[in-house]
This record gives sequence, structure tokens and C-alpha cells, in this order.
Amino acid sequence: MVIGTIADTLGRGIESVTGAVSETFFEPVVRLGVTGLSRAGKTVFITSLVANLLDRGRMPGLEAAQSGRIQAAFLQPQPDDTVPRFDFETHLAALTGPKPHWPDSTRHVSELRLSLRVQPSGLLSGLSGPRTVHLDIVDYPGEWLLDLSLLDQGYADWAAQALDQARSRPGGAEYLAHLADLDPSARLDEPQAQALARAYTAYLAAARAAGFSDCTPGRFLLPGELEGSPALTFAPLPPSASSRGSLAREFARRYEAYKAQVVKPFFRDHFARIDRQIVLIDALGAIHAGPPAVEDLRRTMAGILRAFRPGRNSFLSTLVGRRTDKILFAATKADHLHHSQHPKLTAIMEALVRDARDRADFAGAATRAMAIAALRATVEETRSHDGGRLDLVRGTLLDGGKQAAFHPGDLPEDPNALLVPARQGQAAWLDGDFDVMRFAPATLTLKPGEGPPHIRLDSAAEFLLGDRLR
Repeated sequence: MVIGTIADTLGRGIESVTGAVSETFFEPVVRLGVTGLSRAGKTVFITSLVANLLDRGRMPGLEAAQSGRIQAAFLQPQPDDTVPRFDFETHLAALTGPKPHWPDSTRHVSELRLSLRVQPSGLLSGLSGPRTVHLDIVDYPGEWLLDLSLLDQGYADWAAQALDQARSRPGGAEYLAHLADLDPSARLDEPQAQALARAYTAYLAAARAAGFSDCTPGRFLLPGELEGSPALTFAPLPPSASSRGSLAREFARRYEAYKAQVVKPFFRDHFARIDRQIVLIDALGAIHAGPPAVEDLRRTMAGILRAFRPGRNSFLSTLVGRRTDKILFAATKADHLHHSQHPKLTAIMEALVRDARDRADFAGAATRAMAIAALRATVEETRSHDGGRLDLVRGTLLDGGKQAAFHPGDLPEDPNALLVPARQGQAAWLDGDFDVMRFAPATLTLKPGEGPPHIRLDSAAEFLLGDRLR
């Protein structure tokens, strides 16, 4: 039995080494992580990216596609048998069918493998045949990523921060009212604990709807199979002297269990092999929500980066193995602006993630900020207005289905016109009003070989994948 166990262990080790050698020299694998906060468009991004890699007529910015070196692309079963498959076909049908609609948002981790047969470039390209490069796309909710900060916080510190945030955010007053007559040192009452957890979850949902990004714990908003479990039945309480069996002591214990049994396994199981990462950000939504939402987004982006590039002494050092060597921060919904404003949105995006990018650049990761639209839902037009010309976008309104031309307001040339008031804690913009409109996907007529229309999806793919396709 012992010999059999040793032989089995050695066999698995040899298989692992053989697989790694094969992956490195024969069929390389690129694992692309796709994340973003609510409404950033993760599902649409993955669907459009895969569709445009399968039919590459709209991908001139991806050199391997433009030169014809990608000879074929095809979907295969993903290598992780315990991870749900990203439902590409259903999502593509939703976006490109006769009655297009936005697909359901990401609520759990999923994965998809797209294999590309590529002719190598360079001086020796004529001496070798095409090779296969596997692209494994890992989709996960950005809300779960925010739990990174909890790993470095005890319950008391987290609760103090959460209660402080609740005092100034929408929905916070309702949750704080539940604490008015509460005695944290009283003995645990499970129905009371569940009511507090539901009230705190309702507050987080209200804060997220108002444009705030840092809403932890992330699983409260997207619980999945953990809904109703003790690991998700806690909430922040004011400091108090507590004894064993008290509400405060039990909430602190459940908080630590959440970190140990939910947060750490998520990072260990899904981050260990990420090579490239794109973080999708609804920057226009944050700008519309106001200065507090913009500042919250800036701080959140700086904190998120630690998930991908932990320092030498980081508390994540034992959880994350492979280095993420390219990170793209992408402002989505660029089609909500006329192209004349895209450089301004890109500049704002670069300023928003400056702290995050500086940390990554220091660690050796290549980073970039970009304004994109994974699926273009509007067309552009220019009209005469007050003796001048006004750049607009036109599309079908999500609510009502009517066609409308829209100008959201002029973004500033200098990003500091937004970031400085945000840092200073202003409640509203003093010199501008930035609106947003919700557009439905347009009805598409695609020619053979064309994927869905987009804005700079090919440039994003070139940055993230181009060097691996040479």
C-alpha cells in the first residue's frame, strides 16, 4: 500500500512536469483573467472578444489577425473540470439575435478555452509550421476581488471602517438605525443575526447602485451557493466588551471563517495561474455619480492591484504563485461618447488608476489604460446647436426602446478637474454636469468573417495577447 502510494505520487508528479514542459514548448497556454465591478460589462467583453477572435474581420489592431498569421480559431473544453463553462453561445445569441438584449451579468467564476492556430513570425518563421496557442479566459466577479482588503484586517478594524462609510453613503442610515438599540454583548440570537446581515446587504446594494465601488464583503452582493450560510451571516457592529457566545464575538468568529473558508480559497484556486489581466471599469458611471464615487473608485483600483502583484512581504505571498505580467485597465462604454471625447476618457482613466499603475510598474508588470466598447451600441452624428457644432451619439434606449441622440456633457481636458474635487471630498461637481444614458444593443447585420462591432477591442487584445501570438 505504501509503495503504491509512493508510485502514485511520483506518477502524478511526472505527469505535472510533463504537462508543464508540453505547455511551455509545444502548446503554450495564456490564462487571461477578466474582472470588473458591477455594470462594467465583463460578460459582453468576453463574448465579443471570443466572437471577434473566431471571425477576425474587425480586428486590424491585432497584428497576428491583420497579417493573417492566425490561421484558425476554435473552442475547446476548458481544462478545469470543476469550473463552470462560460456560456458563450447563449450570450452571443442574446447580443446578435433578431431581438438583441444584454446578457445576464457575471455571478460566479466561469472559464472558456479558445485555441488559436498561429504561424510564428520572425526570421525562422518559414522553417517551422503553425503552432497552437490556447487562450483560457477566466471570468470572475469584481465584487469578490474587493475582499482582498479583508485578509489584512481584523473584524474590529473592518467594522469600524464599514460603519464610518455607512454614515455618508446611501442606505447607510437605515442600517445604522438597526444598531440604535442593539447590545452587541448580548447573547447571540440567530434570527436577529440574520436580520442584521440582510439589513447590511441591503445597504451595500444601495451604495453600489449609487456608484460606490468598495462594498465589502463582496459575497454579500453575489453569494452564490453560500447564500444563508453562517459564513455570510454577520455584519459590522460598534466596539463593545463581549464574552463567549455573544453576538459580537460570534460575528467576529464568522468574519474570520469567511476569510479562511471563502476569500483565501478563491484567491488560491483562481489567481495562482493568471498570466494576463483586464480590469473593466465603468468610469462614466462613477463620474455621473459624483466626486465621492470617483474618489472611492480611485482608492478601490489602487487596492485591487495587490491581488495581481503582491509585494515580497505581502500577506498574499503564500496564496499567489504566478506573476501577472500584463494588466489592462479599461474604461468601458466608450460608445456612449463621441470619438472626439475618447482621448479625454482615456486620460481620466489613466489618472484614476495612477496609484495602481505605479505599483505595478514598480513590480515589473506592463500596464495600460484604455477606453473601449466591447460591443458598439451607438452611431455618431454632429448637429448644429447654439451657433456651434455638437457631437452626439445615437442609439436605442434600454427603457422604452425609442431612438435618441445624446450628449452626456464635455469631459474636462485636465483629469484633475475631476480628481481634485473628488480628493477634497466635494459632494457634487461645481463646473459640470455629466449624464449617462442606458442604451440597448443595436440590431446587427454581420458579414461573413466579421465579429460584432466594437471600439478598440483589437487594441486591447494586442496589448494582452500580441506577444504570445508571435
